[in-house]
Amino acid sequence: MDGAVAAVSLPSKRLEGSVSPSLGGLASLSRLNLSCNSLSGALPWEIMSSDSIVVLDVSFNSLNGDLQELSPSSSSRRCMMSVINISSNSFTGQFPLWRTMQSLAVLNASRNSFTGLLPSFFCVSAPSFAVLDLSYNQFSGGIPPELGCCSVLRVLKAGHNYLTGNLPDELFTATALEYLSFHDNYLQGVLDGARLIKLRNLAVLDLGGNNFSGDIPDSICLLKRLKELHLDRNSMTGELPSTMGSCIQLITINLKSNYFSGDLHKVNFSILSNLRTLDVSWNNLTGTIPDSVYWCRNLTRLWLSFNNLHGQISPRIGELKSLASLSLAENSFSNITNALHILQSSRNLNTLVIGGNFRSEEIPDDQIIDGFENLKVLAVEACPLYGRIPLWISKLQNLEMLFLFNNRLSGPIPVWISTLNFLFYLDLSNNTLTGEIPAALMDMPMLQYDEVASSLNARDLDLPIYNGPSPHYWTLSAFFGCMDLGKNYFAGEIPLEIGRLKALVTLILSFNCLSGEIPKTIGNLRNLEWLDLSNNHLSGTIPDALNNLHFLSEFNISNNDIEGPVPTGGQFNTFTSSSFVGNPKLCGHMLGHNCGSTEAHRVSVSARQGSYKVIFAIAFGVFFVIGTLLDQLYLARVIGQAYQNLEGLA
Repeated sequence: MDGAVAAVSLPSKRLEGSVSPSLGGLASLSRLNLSCNSLSGALPWEIMSSDSIVVLDVSFNSLNGDLQELSPSSSSRRCMMSVINISSNSFTGQFPLWRTMQSLAVLNASRNSFTGLLPSFFCVSAPSFAVLDLSYNQFSGGIPPELGCCSVLRVLKAGHNYLTGNLPDELFTATALEYLSFHDNYLQGVLDGARLIKLRNLAVLDLGGNNFSGDIPDSICLLKRLKELHLDRNSMTGELPSTMGSCIQLITINLKSNYFSGDLHKVNFSILSNLRTLDVSWNNLTGTIPDSVYWCRNLTRLWLSFNNLHGQISPRIGELKSLASLSLAENSFSNITNALHILQSSRNLNTLVIGGNFRSEEIPDDQIIDGFENLKVLAVEACPLYGRIPLWISKLQNLEMLFLFNNRLSGPIPVWISTLNFLFYLDLSNNTLTGEIPAALMDMPMLQYDEVASSLNARDLDLPIYNGPSPHYWTLSAFFGCMDLGKNYFAGEIPLEIGRLKALVTLILSFNCLSGEIPKTIGNLRNLEWLDLSNNHLSGTIPDALNNLHFLSEFNISNNDIEGPVPTGGQFNTFTSSSFVGNPKLCGHMLGHNCGSTEAHRVSVSARQGSYKVIFAIAFGVFFVIGTLLDQLYLARVIGQAYQNLEGLA
């Protein structure tokens, strides 16, 4: 009413430059939102010391430098700031002691580059302090015991730092905690059930990616509000406690990459009706898949890979109507035909990872396998299965990633492969496939874009991705185009049309019987980072166009019949001789001999050899003529003498 500015809200306005200190002088300003812009420079002291701003949001900018200490406020000037969001910037240094912020309730300083110890002064100076997010920084040292003094602290996130030591006893006196996360640090110790159950309001416990050991305490069931349990990537042992089946609010159980053992049947999952994610992969669990799992009708993600499970897939898995992601890789399951017939009824399934099972069975080429209409990832690698690439895969019109490597598949690559319009990752390596690389493979639509697009969340998938020298299970940061046809029996030339596949980041054609020259069109693959054409029968020279591959970090053409000079400049200056060995006609400084001197040496030797031949020919001619003349003179003398003798006798 009086014209005073009460709020400034300019998120996502493409603002640049620095934040004006004069904003701190607006006496009535209570809310300042400059988030999601391109602002840089320091955060002005005038704003941080404002006695009117209550909510400050400068997240997702490029602000940098150290945050300043705040001088004690005068009695007439009290800092009213309650919510501060400075996340996703580039702030550095140790976090300042903002003791004057007595009204502070929420602080989000995640995704910066703060160092030093975790700050804990809030718990003393701000009695209403409730939310603290310091994740994705560079904090180190132990967890401050003072955090236990935060009597109303509900959210504590300090994951992805460099914290060490044990969880302090004092932390468990912060009984209002609902969300506790120290994911991806270097913490250690054993989980004490007696202390843990003091956090009776806990809904999320995330201690994944640390060095915790020992068992999961039986008292876990007393956390009646627990919805998410993340203990993945630790060194925990023992059997899963049967009491886990009593945590009826659980939505997520993530215990992957530990040393848990025993039979999975020990846990009764049947009353966990809210469970959506169950991940116990990369452990030492035994037995079969318990039937109680099939009562979890809201389950969307079931990951049991890399254990010692066995048996056949139960038809009851079809009761999991919401199942979207299933990984059973590297166990001892059998009867792939039965498994596929059962799983085809899972209409919401988008990820199916079942490799490393079904030892030496035949892959079914069965046209009555009809389903999987939403399947985007299919991994049936390393069984090893025999047979041909089956026709039913051609029906998977939403397929994006296909892993069939390390099997004994034979025959040619079917031409229908190009009808899979969304396929961008194809790994058929280490089989016994034959024939030429089909031109149809060069028509894969998704690989003809500049980059791939997928509706899947890469960070949710643990897939057998090629990372040299062989595929391993990785969690991706982003999807990329890949074609791996290595270690087969493909013959003929590399199709010139391969230059269309602009989204390729990895191209592996090694250990085949390919001939002809390296297509210069490969130089069009500007996203290429890994190119392996080694151990073939390729000839000709290295195309200069490959110098256009500015992201190429791995290059191998060894053991072919390539000749001429190795290109210089660009990425070629970074490759060692191992990229080129086994090509005796190649030359270049990385091979130990310079092309120019070698050629000059050959010309010089050739010239000398030629001159010797000329001299020899001339000398031979002279001696031949002289010899002939002498012979003629001698013969004439003999004949003349003979006539004289005859005349004397007459």
